Amino acid sequence: MLKPNISQLNRVSPRYKWELLLLLWLAFFFNQADRQIFSVVMPLIKVDLSLTDAELGLISSVLVWTYGLLVPVAGFVGDLFSKKNIIAVSLLFWSLATLGTGLCSTLVQFILLRGVATGGGEAFYAPPANALLSSHHHRTRSLALAIHQTAVYVGIVLSGFIAGYIAERYGWHKAFFCFGFLGVILAIVVFKRLKKEGGIGEPVRHSPFWPTFREIIKKPTVVFLTLGFACMVFVNVGYLTWMPSFLIEKYGLSLANAGFSSMLYHHLGAFVGVIFGGFLSDRLTKRSGVFRLLLQAVALLCGAPFIYYLGVADSAVLLYTSLFFFGVFRGVYDANIFASLFEVVRPQIRSSASGIMLMFAFLTGAFSPYLLGTLKPILGLGTSISWLWVSYFVGALFIATGAAFFFNRDKVAVNES
Repeated sequence: MLKPNISQLNRVSPRYKWELLLLLWLAFFFNQADRQIFSVVMPLIKVDLSLTDAELGLISSVLVWTYGLLVPVAGFVGDLFSKKNIIAVSLLFWSLATLGTGLCSTLVQFILLRGVATGGGEAFYAPPANALLSSHHHRTRSLALAIHQTAVYVGIVLSGFIAGYIAERYGWHKAFFCFGFLGVILAIVVFKRLKKEGGIGEPVRHSPFWPTFREIIKKPTVVFLTLGFACMVFVNVGYLTWMPSFLIEKYGLSLANAGFSSMLYHHLGAFVGVIFGGFLSDRLTKRSGVFRLLLQAVALLCGAPFIYYLGVADSAVLLYTSLFFFGVFRGVYDANIFASLFEVVRPQIRSSASGIMLMFAFLTGAFSPYLLGTLKPILGLGTSISWLWVSYFVGALFIATGAAFFFNRDKVAVNES
């Protein structure tokens, strides 16, 4: 029987769970900021290196494919070894890869450094980070994970503006140098401040890979949650990659303004949505954990029409309004990504389950940038983006199916949240 490490538990201050959230928020900020830099400076790289739209989309897709392939490995590693060390080393590795991306001058170099190295480093962050947060936050789990998720929005928005500003004035290389250097500094701080695991009743798993994998995928609720997440990621990766270029081409915005505006309105809405979704989910879950899933399904369904208007809007006001409400409903969904999953998997295998869900979602979503880049000369970028609404609609159906038919059978017997 697994028991908490009482000596470690006594040494952990009650305030530590909030310091942990702050440190992981900063790490997640750079995780997303470093990923978004390329999309912002992509027009400059295209001209400088004479790359095609399909080649630019391929670079982004390789990053997501690499992430998807390695994130289940990260999940299982996160259940076996120190989450503190995995998080710190992951942050250091992708930050060094970001620094190196500033030195790239060929397509192959971008694929190796930007795609493989950055994507590989980032893959080892989310599974142990979310599992670690969940082990320290019980009654506040959805809220803590929601606050952690806001780092995605802030990281993408600020990196869009800052990277665009630096690139326009000093060259796109300097944008990668700046964020990479700051990430290295943060990795040192994280390694020094995070405590070794073992407190707050965090279990240690000794289960082998395949039995754990089979346990996870035999739960239909996990399968439907994963399919729904893949639909959401497909939309998100395509939007993040091509929206700055869309604003530059359609409205003639500068690089900095396009990077900022394409991300600000959406992620401002997402910030509102994720906090609201976290509070509402924790309140509804006092009645039943199935409400986390139902909230996600409704959020995707409500967000679909606003995705359609992104590509067909005939004014900047309508476009930005659509971005905002697309963000609100995306945020409500985001607040429950892992909280919903943790309703139906044991605490001992949460990192592993997170890794498997992230793997499938990102391997699927990775096709989006390349597909949009390929369709751009044929249908136009606006039309291609607008049809992403179908993915949200299908995702809502997947999650609703899991909630309606399988959740009560699959939910964990004892839920400490």
